[in-house]
Amino acid sequence: MALSELNKVNRAGIRAGTADIQRLAKDGWVGWVKGQLQMPVKDSAEVAARMSEVTLPIEYEASDGFPARKENCPLQLLHKPIRDLWHLADWETKMPWAERVRPADELHAATLLRATLSEAQLRETVTDFWRDHFAVNRDAVEDVAIALPTYDQDVLRVHALGNFRDMLEAVASSTAMLAYLNNASSKASPANENYARELLELHSMGAPAYLNATFDRWREVPGALDGKPEGFIDQDVYEAARAFTGWTYCGGQYVSEGVNLPNTGEFTYTEQWHDPYQKRVLGAEFDPHTAPLADGRKVLDLVAFHPATAHYVCYRLCRRFVADKPPPDLVKSAAQVFTNAAVAKDQLAQVIAHILLSREFADAAPRLQRPLFLFASMQRSVGVVLPPEQAHAWLLNGMGHSLYGWPSPAGHPLASAYWQSPGHLVRRWRGMSEIWTKIMAQNADREWSTITGFAQHWADTLGLDADLAAQSAILLAKEFGESERRVSFKESERWTMAQALTILSASPSYQTV
Repeated sequence: MALSELNKVNRAGIRAGTADIQRLAKDGWVGWVKGQLQMPVKDSAEVAARMSEVTLPIEYEASDGFPARKENCPLQLLHKPIRDLWHLADWETKMPWAERVRPADELHAATLLRATLSEAQLRETVTDFWRDHFAVNRDAVEDVAIALPTYDQDVLRVHALGNFRDMLEAVASSTAMLAYLNNASSKASPANENYARELLELHSMGAPAYLNATFDRWREVPGALDGKPEGFIDQDVYEAARAFTGWTYCGGQYVSEGVNLPNTGEFTYTEQWHDPYQKRVLGAEFDPHTAPLADGRKVLDLVAFHPATAHYVCYRLCRRFVADKPPPDLVKSAAQVFTNAAVAKDQLAQVIAHILLSREFADAAPRLQRPLFLFASMQRSVGVVLPPEQAHAWLLNGMGHSLYGWPSPAGHPLASAYWQSPGHLVRRWRGMSEIWTKIMAQNADREWSTITGFAQHWADTLGLDADLAAQSAILLAKEFGESERRVSFKESERWTMAQALTILSASPSYQTV
């Protein structure tokens, strides 16, 4: 059964709002996609205004070197350049952990608000895709949390629908990625291979292109002698790692006698750390003593324009938006679009449009919505925006969606089975109950004439059928003893109402998109 146009919006975005329904009525699905792809990166006036009103609590006890603090503070760090945040990385100064990770906490709050409020839903879902594709972990390396706002907003969000080669370099030179995969400390003899390996295996060509189990010398890789290897081996990883030596950020590091880097957190190239000699990556010869950054940029060119990268990136995009086992013909045609638009500024927008306007997307089977977007959907459905809290991060973590907290560079699994595991589903229902309780607290004065009226109102609001409303009314009547009793969101009845709404919204027709 083909997806309706409304369900297509819910699948590609988060949950259709009034503006989406109006655009669909006027321009249809094609018009909605084109409109989404043309929306600016900058937050809308509504989103920016709401963020300026938000406060987020910060609390810690007094200790040696700092007093206690307990207050609600506005989101003050989101748009500051990294040099203005880098004092938080002064590990010689005693400072509460809550202060050091405040940039990451503010970004989490902003991410929830954008998912709930933004009309640019497609940028939200695609940016979330890149968060996993170029995953970093805020808890693994101390400096990552401080660099997260810059990484999310100025790297992933800005390039989400832009050019993949541009995004690769923005990621490679970002403080968050340099810290997470240890390239910030990579120097000649020996180079640290962590970033280079993940660049080839996760960020570009993909694990299927890793051929070391079959070949262990570069000359043996099919096509390598012609400069067109079909895949990569460990030798390519080692040589690519040498190419990225010296790519680091200013953290006050010692360089040589009397010379230290500045301490600003900004990207820099340190020539004294770079391995300047000849290299060979993917069958391509690198001359010795090239210009600053040239070796690393050549590696980025080689992987960005490799056919394996086009296939791998498009395969993952099709898995995210279409199916766990995406149709091979769609992956192939999307990869062709990716290749044809390799130098276009809107390369990724062209690929996304191709996927979303395809017959395969229209015929896609429903899939369980990711917890971040379920959280936003529940608020969008009701027209309520919850003030961001740290508890929301814990709720999403319990559902299996840990923003910038996944323990490996691979990011959250794309496979539906991960989100559908019994443990995650149980925590999803519990989390939904808590979310509904919070939403109802924003509507504490609402009252319905009867239990039946309550159930019907919320079934209509959530877009569910009458049978579900009737079933919910029966369950509530058993709880309250009569089907015609007046019900409300008053605190004494809120828990029971939350269970009723959880039952309604647990319906597959609401949970899947």
